[in-house]
Amino acid sequence: MTATNEDDPRGLGLAVTAYVMWGFLPLYMKALAHVPPIEVIAHRVIWSVPIAAVILLAMRRTADIRAALSSPRTLGMAAVTAALISINWGVYVWAIGSGHALDAALGYYINPLFSVALGALLLGERPRGAQLFAIALAAVAVIVLTVAAGQIPIAALGLTFSWGLYAYFKKSLPIGPAQGFFLEVLLLTPPALAIITWASMNGNSHFGTGSARDTWLLLSAGLVTAVPLIIYATGAKLLRLSTIGILQYIAPTMIFLTAVFVFDEPFGTARMIAFPMIWTALVIYTVSLIRQSRHKRHHKMVTPDPV
Repeated sequence: MTATNEDDPRGLGLAVTAYVMWGFLPLYMKALAHVPPIEVIAHRVIWSVPIAAVILLAMRRTADIRAALSSPRTLGMAAVTAALISINWGVYVWAIGSGHALDAALGYYINPLFSVALGALLLGERPRGAQLFAIALAAVAVIVLTVAAGQIPIAALGLTFSWGLYAYFKKSLPIGPAQGFFLEVLLLTPPALAIITWASMNGNSHFGTGSARDTWLLLSAGLVTAVPLIIYATGAKLLRLSTIGILQYIAPTMIFLTAVFVFDEPFGTARMIAFPMIWTALVIYTVSLIRQSRHKRHHKMVTPDPV
């Protein structure tokens, strides 16, 4: 959030760029649908390390990493966020590759409402009446999908829970977002190397031994992972919370459109009922968020600073 509590055009441009990049990510993941998700995740980790390192060197923030590596508490918290983000990546890669991109869109649509519920349960925050109604409406939509399919939409809820909990614990990580991301992928590097080594020893690796296309796609995993995350983290600092709350719907909307019109995933009766319910809940939540933000700004303007 900016010091003047106003949106910076640079921040808006950066945040929109990041969300659009995330919106196109399913096309990249679909091209790797034949590669096991665990191998894709391992390459996302490995190739994110040098990119994040270069960014930190350019920012001259390497001292933060040295301090974090000497702090058991910070390392423990980073291990938790690293585990959550790897779960999120795993579910996402599997969902796109196995024809469940609509579930991925649903998961990221529900996430803001889950974050509100999480804040109420763990932080003692009190949602407004409109926000409670939005959460309830989203819950009913999930029930509709569950009843229609005869099973819980595990992929959607897995993405919602893993990303929501990741964001929650990330707030407690005492370093910046870029430094935190580097620390997370650094901690995930040993298991990622073990996965790649095991795949190579068993002749199942798609890197270097498969097609040149697979090799180049896997080499690009660091770019598609680290770059939008760093761009978003930089832009979010220059925007109001209410603006971020609206922009975050860009990516799931693009995923939804890609799933229906590019991947040709079925959009049956249950989804025709559930998705409009989710969209309605998000409209209610967003309007409530904007009103709450305006109220806080007005209160700040009329309340004199203490002397």
